Amino acid sequence: MAENALEEPDGFGGPDDPGPTARRIIVGAQLKRLREQASVTRAAAGYHIRGSESKISRMESGKVGFKHRDVDDLLTLYGEGETERRARLLELATQANEAGWWQRPGEAVPDWFSEYVGLEAAAVRIQAYELLFVPGLLQTEDYARAIVTRGRPDEATPTENERVDVRMKRQRILDRPDAPRLWAVIEESVLHRPIGGHQVLAAQLEHLAERSRRPNITLQVLPSELSGYGSEAAFTMLRFAAADVPDITYIEGLTGALYLDRRAEVEEYSRSMDQLTIDALSPDETRSLLAKLSSGLD
Repeated sequence: MAENALEEPDGFGGPDDPGPTARRIIVGAQLKRLREQASVTRAAAGYHIRGSESKISRMESGKVGFKHRDVDDLLTLYGEGETERRARLLELATQANEAGWWQRPGEAVPDWFSEYVGLEAAAVRIQAYELLFVPGLLQTEDYARAIVTRGRPDEATPTENERVDVRMKRQRILDRPDAPRLWAVIEESVLHRPIGGHQVLAAQLEHLAERSRRPNITLQVLPSELSGYGSEAAFTMLRFAAADVPDITYIEGLTGALYLDRRAEVEEYSRSMDQLTIDALSPDETRSLLAKLSSGLD
């Protein structure tokens, strides 16, 4: 790659653009790299833009938006001249402040979930454990609509239909050239819960089997006899390409969510996920079970 080229995932600017969160992470990582190459401390960088060391840390980890003036001043401090990389970084920094495709006015995507959609699109690895439903990234449209409408798909409101639409569009990340690795463990009871009715469930099981054959997707089922020995709640773990961006564990509730990034907390969930993958059926055994259950619903 050329010296002045800017590293970024495929899909930026297109219909499957990962969005502002991914841009913030990329710009932040590039700024950190340039700062370290220039042997500038965070404190000195913060002073240069009339800010603090913690502000530089937040910028470099992609946790905040960017002011054009700040990025421009930092690039000058780091010795980045009028290069193609400088121009592209400034452009990305501006785009990182724009709303993502899912951040439209209305109630379809609450603020506490909006950040997750951006993080999910920026992740290189997604690990999920589910006790009640098929993971959102693997749901069929009918299954998703049944969940969103609480079993009344024929009475779906415009907001509920938009939520289903967002869920379907989120799944596009698995088809990108730089698609993240998805590793999901679901409890066996999920496969027996007739969300949307038996026909919808049968189609969902077939969909799971098909998706599980993709090279970037691993699916395992936790047998019923081991149910209850894992986590007490569903959770998702996200990992990012930038080494300085910590893994995040996401735990969703009815009216909000937790975003855990402290190392001790993340490591605890990581150990739990490791044990779940050991206890669960292998991917091949999982596909066999899906086929058996699906045929029983025909």
